[in-house]
Amino acid sequence: MKYLNEVLSIKYPIIQGGMGNISNSQLAAAVSNAGGLGTIGCGTMTPEQVETIILETKEKTDKQFAINIPINVSPYTEELIQLVIRHKIPVVSLSAGNPAPYIALLHEHNIKVIVIVAAVKHAQKAEEAGADVLVAEGFEAAGINSNLELTTFTLIPQICKHVSVPVLAAGGIGDGLGLAAALMLGASGVQLGTRLIATKDSPFHANYKQRLIKADDNETVILGRSLGQVRRVLKSPYAKQIIELEREGMSEGQYRHMTSEDFHLIGALSGDGENGFMNSGQVAGLIEDIPSVQELFYRMMSDAQAVMEDRLLLFTK
Repeated sequence: MKYLNEVLSIKYPIIQGGMGNISNSQLAAAVSNAGGLGTIGCGTMTPEQVETIILETKEKTDKQFAINIPINVSPYTEELIQLVIRHKIPVVSLSAGNPAPYIALLHEHNIKVIVIVAAVKHAQKAEEAGADVLVAEGFEAAGINSNLELTTFTLIPQICKHVSVPVLAAGGIGDGLGLAAALMLGASGVQLGTRLIATKDSPFHANYKQRLIKADDNETVILGRSLGQVRRVLKSPYAKQIIELEREGMSEGQYRHMTSEDFHLIGALSGDGENGFMNSGQVAGLIEDIPSVQELFYRMMSDAQAVMEDRLLLFTK
């Protein structure tokens, strides 16, 4: 099996998760410049909006970055595929849908394909379809999540056992200990989302970052379970309102409206927890500071190496 760094041409085995409509060039470029793989998440944005972010990112970094296309979420999937081909984006991640119809076309244009999966059978099908890398995302992760509710560290070894392509761990990871644990379970690296929010390079509201720093181990809540549309967010008055409406039997349409990207923007960019929500994974309870992305990656790599060497010594004495 090829090393992840070789497949994706990156220094560190760390990639950025797609952040939907709050994606921006500043953070994506910072991740790539720091040695990881920055990612622009398309969410429900138009191809024109995504193209603007692509051009801005190219101005901020000469390193490669990825585009995440949520297949069944975006109304512009076909157009976005053509957009990444036109701009010669070297890596595309596909999520929230069947990636098989798109992988061969992307490969024809020398584009590496990452597929987000949440179960062994999904991983096997993605590999059969030609995926170059898999991201195994556990239930600890932020935002739209799998209804299967499998945790990251039970999911990773099972998927790694059944596929031969590199696997990244996502969900509940934000430091060197998490990176080391993922590697020990067979992963080739990690995908970060929530941890990158609380960095100097992210242009999100200070209220959002401070909520993450002050978060304890029980700071997130699940929305949409009753409707089979799971999303993990920070606790807030707005999230509480949705939960109460769920208990009263809210319709799927009302839920989709209240959890649309418009209300995520209100929470993430305006810091308004009364009228919008803030996505967050359970890793929030581990976040204690706001470093630069470069500082975060260096610390994660150093801490991971140190803890693995330390644990190895326990068995060699």
